Parts: sequence; structure tokens; C-alpha cells
Amino acid sequence: METFLFTSESVNEGHPDKLCDQISDAVLDACLEQDPDSKVACETCTKTNMVMVFGEITTKATVDYEKIVRDTCRSIGFISDDVGLDADKCKVLVNIEQQSPDIAQGVHGHFTKRPEDIGAGDQGHMFGYATDETPELMPLSHVLATKIGAKLTEVRKNGTCRWLRPDGKTQVTVEYYNDNGAMVPVRVHTVLISTQHDETVTNDEIARRFVIGGPHGDAGLTGRKIIIDTYGGWGAHGGGAFSGKDPTKVDRSGAYIVRQAAKSVVANGMARRALVQVSYAIGVPEPLSVFVDTYGTGLIPDKEILKIVKESFDFRPGMMTINLDLKRGGNGRFLKTAAYGHFGRDDPDFTWEVVKPLKWDKPQA
Repeated sequence: METFLFTSESVNEGHPDKLCDQISDAVLDACLEQDPDSKVACETCTKTNMVMVFGEITTKATVDYEKIVRDTCRSIGFISDDVGLDADKCKVLVNIEQQSPDIAQGVHGHFTKRPEDIGAGDQGHMFGYATDETPELMPLSHVLATKIGAKLTEVRKNGTCRWLRPDGKTQVTVEYYNDNGAMVPVRVHTVLISTQHDETVTNDEIARRFVIGGPHGDAGLTGRKIIIDTYGGWGAHGGGAFSGKDPTKVDRSGAYIVRQAAKSVVANGMARRALVQVSYAIGVPEPLSVFVDTYGTGLIPDKEILKIVKESFDFRPGMMTINLDLKRGGNGRFLKTAAYGHFGRDDPDFTWEVVKPLKWDKPQA
């Protein structure tokens, strides 16, 4: 049996890029909670003793951006300079402007268009992926790297490993074999854990020194962990980030609907593995293209699966927003997505993970 090795990585919630993702999505939550029609494109960057929030936001909500920044940093565990950032003492810069009127007119007609007529916020192409190798219908290498990182955060916060600090990375290599297009894990080949720690921990507990972390160790920026956010290098990626974006930004909503489509194809038994692509032009509601590839694992031809997908899912941005309930913010809904993956999560707020029943005729054996 010929096998191959495939590696996926993840980062903890205290990684500086992930800190920025979480702040951007905390801002999105705050806007949508008060004004579901908020138009948000929020970026965050950070370095030693500084966090900056900037972008374009049009909202009726009253938002204390500085408080959101400090609360998010504090909840992650950045409570002193020793751990990489002090939430209460760091400098917070805010540079927020309103959405461009040209974009507003083209996308939602300054809030005058019906949901089915709302155009895409930008051009672009998004991918959704699913595989039957795990119960989550996600790649095993990605699932393990992500869950190990989440466990590091859990044992840090519950006091099991008091010497842990917020920043850290994980990486998992899995040996696979290709079963006529389906990916079958054989064994875990390598597990790497690089975690920030305090100065008191001994070399009996860790291998090498990693004391300086968070924004003090590296600069952070929203949208730099797009592979970690999705499928760990499997499938494909259109390049657009998710965090800090309202659902008119198809980088996010389009990626969510094609994940639901790919997952539904696999969960309904039509294929063992599926990739779905959708593409858009700015200001245009209807997608330019929809594409399906089952890597040769489909029980019916891909062109028939594509027809079923196009009949079963509405890819227009306004309708995706309604069908996936993407205007509902607050209670940390989108903040939750910004660490440990947007897909494969068992959480009612992750509406795009709900499998949709698909009508199809299974071939007779």
C-alpha cells in the first residue's frame, strides 16, 4: 500500500495574528448586536504595547472600540507585559471610517435593495471542502492540530498547567493512503507543540525556551491565518480572510455556504470527498460560477451533483445571509470563529455546519 505524509498546523488564541482576528470579530459582534444591518470591514494590527483597530464601518450601533480591544486581550490572558501584552496599559489606536458610498450603492443601494438583489461586496472565489475521514467531515491532520491547540488553552486557563502563556503553535503530520480519491488516515506520524511558557518551567517539562511571545514577540495582523481558519492545507482557498467582515463580504459568507454545500454532499452519501467553488463580481447578486469536484469518489457524476447543489443552495449574498442567519451577532458568536477554526465545530451558532438534506437517486448496486 503506497502512502504519503500530509501536515497541518494551528495556532493558539494568544498568537498575535489570532489576537487580531478575535478583536476584529469582537467588533463585528458588537456592531451586529445593536444593528444587524451594520456594514463592517474591521482590521486589527498589534505589536509591543500597542493595538490598532482600523477600517470601514457603517452602523447605527454605539461601539466603544477601545473597550472591546482591552476586554478581548484580557479574556485571552494578556494581563501583563510579562506574557506579551498588558490589556489595561497598552496603547489602543482607533481609525475607523464609513464604508465608501460607491461600494454602498453597488452592493446594497444604500440599504434600499431587497435581500435577493443585494450584490456581492467584492469580486472573488471561495472554496468549501469536506471529507469522510472524521466525524466532523474535516481533514484529520487539521482536526488534530486544532484540538491540541484548544486543549493547550484549556489547561492554561483551568490551572492544570500554570506555566503556560497565551501564545503557541501546534503541527500534526498524518500518514494517509489514497483510496480511489478518498483520504484514509493510517497513523499520526509527528506532533509538534511550541508553546509560550513562563521562566520557571524546567527542561524536564519542555524542550526549548519560548518565554517572549504574543505581540511582544511578533507583530500581528487580521487575516494572516486563512489556512488554519479553514482546512489545514486541504481542498483549496480563494485567498480572502474572514474575520471582521459582515456577510455582504462574500469572502466570509461565500466560504460558509460552500462549506455547507460540500459537507452536505458528503453527509448525504453522494461522495466521500467534495470541493465546491463559487465566484462573484462586485455588486452582482448571482454568482458567476459554481463548481464541484468529488475527486472521483462520487456515486453519480460530478455534473449531476453540481446540478443538485445549484438547485439546493441559494448563493446570492442577501439570501445566504438570511438562510445562515449571518446578521445575528452578539454573545461572542463571530468571536468564537476567530480561534480554532471556522469549520467542523459542533455549535449551534455555526449555522453553516448544518447538513442540508439533498434529493438524489442512489445508483443500484
